[in-house]
Amino acid sequence: MTEQQLPSWADPSVSPADLDAQGVSRRGLLRRAGLFGAAFALGSATPALAASSRPRFGGDDPRLAYLVGDHHVHSVYSHDAKYTFSQQAQAAAKYGLDWMVFNEHSNFGHASYGAKLEHAEIVKARAENPRQLIFQGLEWYIPAAEHCTVFAAPGPHETDLLTQFELAYDGKLLGYTEGSAGAADTARNEAHAVKAIKWLAEQRRSGYVDDVLVLANHPLRLGIDSPHEMRGWRDAAPEIMIGMEGAPGAQGAAIPGWRGATSIRGEYENKPSAQSWSGYPAEAYVTYGGFDWATATVGGLWDSMLAEGSLFSITTNSDNHRTVFDTWANGTWPTGQNFDNTGKLPDPVNTDTPQPGSDFWPGEFSRTHVGVTRYGYRSVMAGLRAGRVWVDHGHLLDGLDVRLKRDCDFGRGVTLGGRLRVRKGEKITLYVTVTSASRANPQGIVPELAHVDVIRGAVRGPVSDRDSWQAPDTKVVQTKDVSGRKGTYTLRIPLTARDESFYVRLRGSDGNRHGAGYLGASVDPHGPVPHAPGDGDPWADTWFYSNPIFVDVAGA
Repeated sequence: MTEQQLPSWADPSVSPADLDAQGVSRRGLLRRAGLFGAAFALGSATPALAASSRPRFGGDDPRLAYLVGDHHVHSVYSHDAKYTFSQQAQAAAKYGLDWMVFNEHSNFGHASYGAKLEHAEIVKARAENPRQLIFQGLEWYIPAAEHCTVFAAPGPHETDLLTQFELAYDGKLLGYTEGSAGAADTARNEAHAVKAIKWLAEQRRSGYVDDVLVLANHPLRLGIDSPHEMRGWRDAAPEIMIGMEGAPGAQGAAIPGWRGATSIRGEYENKPSAQSWSGYPAEAYVTYGGFDWATATVGGLWDSMLAEGSLFSITTNSDNHRTVFDTWANGTWPTGQNFDNTGKLPDPVNTDTPQPGSDFWPGEFSRTHVGVTRYGYRSVMAGLRAGRVWVDHGHLLDGLDVRLKRDCDFGRGVTLGGRLRVRKGEKITLYVTVTSASRANPQGIVPELAHVDVIRGAVRGPVSDRDSWQAPDTKVVQTKDVSGRKGTYTLRIPLTARDESFYVRLRGSDGNRHGAGYLGASVDPHGPVPHAPGDGDPWADTWFYSNPIFVDVAGA
């Protein structure tokens, strides 16, 4: 069985939300093409384009539609969550998600009991929800560091892969948590994390599973994911370790009056510890417009990795454990049962009283949009690997389509995650097609995009200092004021290929809260800023970010 191509009548230059504006919804596009249903649930991978014998100038990307998803969702199979699969899947459907990953915490109860029980529920959920792509995943405690999402394509070995990985490579289960500088076990633990990613790559190469991906979760929440570790994970298998959460879950943590006067969006309420990498400044431990400092700082850690010329993607997600203002509470354990001997929490009960929580439902606030050429599990994974990704908060946009073309070319150009090959001095144009929000978001607000920022950085190749976190040649080079613009419109931004290869990425916001970026106004004059503790209404400070497009200048 094969994944189905998008129909020929779909306009290749617009996203599914753009199609919404033209009277064709994303789901309508896929439904009319006959793409939904169990018959296509496990389709084959998108065919790769044949490699050219020699590189050519320009580039031409395929027709795309964007599927919306969340790779970080918890259920009763995580020791610190509370919802059933059904509750999460229903919420995801309500808020428009096409794909989601149940990303349960690793521990002995999960490895011994929960993973297999969870898989049976996932198989049932897939059959009951053929219009949703539901992945089984694992939240891996990285040796010497924090957490990663690990998830596989559906198949006969998806659960065995995750369980083998959990038992052999999880830092918490092995006791490989030490990561402080100079500690006796740190080098061993860091090496074990690299070995783990290489093991996953081998399982994919051998065909044991069709595909597997890894993304670092909330990288600066504790400051224990050092730059050299992140580079080590990426370089171990860049086709497996593809990126990080640009913005964490727990975006409702600092709603005024909800959790307390010290609360920060993302639950980024920590201070440096002995385990933290000493090179991070104190300002790195909070979020900026809800985004991790590593992503939000123009010229910061994310840009320093992109400046090496290698793709490293960002995502956003709910990390849903406990939804804000929700009235459900964990059920009561039967006598003699606990998580360690069952691998599953009791089903929740409704109290009719709001319970503690920091999260939004999957798709309610945080959305990761992935460009696909076919509908199916492996196509979503292929889109993530290719970097065809943009993210938004608060349903800020209905659609975003980005293309970069040489002025002398007539094709579609290249899109997010892609590479455009040009000659020195050549004129190129960035086409940014925006579809504004056309309906109220779950908070009852119709979001309005205020500006689009173009961020450009030089590509200098691998760094000599693996702990470098700055890209001094990256800055905001243009800002487009789009206040008041509605519907679908295209920004045309001229660029010139100079002496160096470079990349461009996009960012924008509702314009409510901004200021000089962490590295100064000359680098980022109106970037996201931290909120006051306990006063971080997420709906009043929403942003979108896109992955980069690389420009390879011949002879550079």
